[in-house]
Formats: sequence, C-alpha cells, structure tokens
Amino acid sequence: MGETAGGPAARLPAEAWRYLEEHRVAHLATVDAAGHPSVVPLCYATDGTAIYSALDDKPKRVPHEELRRVRDIRAHPEVALVVDDYSEEWAHLAYLLIRGLAEVLAPGGDEHAHAVALLRARYPQYRQMPIQERPVIRIQPLRTRFWRAGGRPTPPV
Repeated sequence: MGETAGGPAARLPAEAWRYLEEHRVAHLATVDAAGHPSVVPLCYATDGTAIYSALDDKPKRVPHEELRRVRDIRAHPEVALVVDDYSEEWAHLAYLLIRGLAEVLAPGGDEHAHAVALLRARYPQYRQMPIQERPVIRIQPLRTRFWRAGGRPTPPV
C-alpha cells in the first residue's frame, strides 16, 4: 500500500483495482477556472486502465454540458477521485485516492461506446437511460494512494 505514479497512466496495484471494483460510489473533486473546488458523488465503471462516469438522467438544474464538473474539467482537467470505507471500528478504515486527468467524451466514437457498455453492465439503472446520447467523463489515473488500516481487509460493502 502506498502511492504509485508512472508514465502517462498510473499502474494501480491489483489490490487497488479490486477495491475500486468492489465499491459502487466515488467522490470526484474538481476545481473551476477561478480555483474554487467542488466535490460530487458519482457512479463509475472501469476497464482496468481508465475510469468512466456517465452524465445521466437524474434531475439536474442545467443542461449536461453546463454542469459544474463538466465546466471544471474543461477549465482544469486535473481531478481527484476518492473511494473510501468508514467504520467506527477504525481497524476497518480504507481509502483509494486517484489523481488523474479527466476528459469529457462526446457521444459517438468507440471509447464512448465502450464506456457506456461498461456503465450499463455495472449499473442496471443505466440500461433504461439514454446515456449513449450524453457525454461521459473519462479519468486517466496518474498518481494513486491506496491505504488500509493495518493492511487488513475491509469488511464487505
């Protein structure tokens, strides 16, 4: 456990990818053009090299292209993604922090279709939503930190 970094994409240890796969929600941190931070929860899927999140049909106050996270990524593609476990039993604490570069993928194209397929396979709710018509956020990990209290496995979530 510890921090990894590398070339254009961080090589997450297998244990970190498993941790990511075992969890259903993450928190995405972005920063806007003026340097103001924002954090939002999101659903995600991964293919073992990149992480994808749909701009789905849950109620939103603005069009998808005007969402804060989309504007932030376009202004500053550097993001952080956190997946974590909290427990009153602190021996079960764990987190995975991924720092990476985000990109907004427009509908159409092979990678967008690949992301939609991954997201639909992971979340049945997406099978009924037209996410293929919406942008998808792609996160390419650059640096990671995976920590687990005492190196012990976390309880099932």
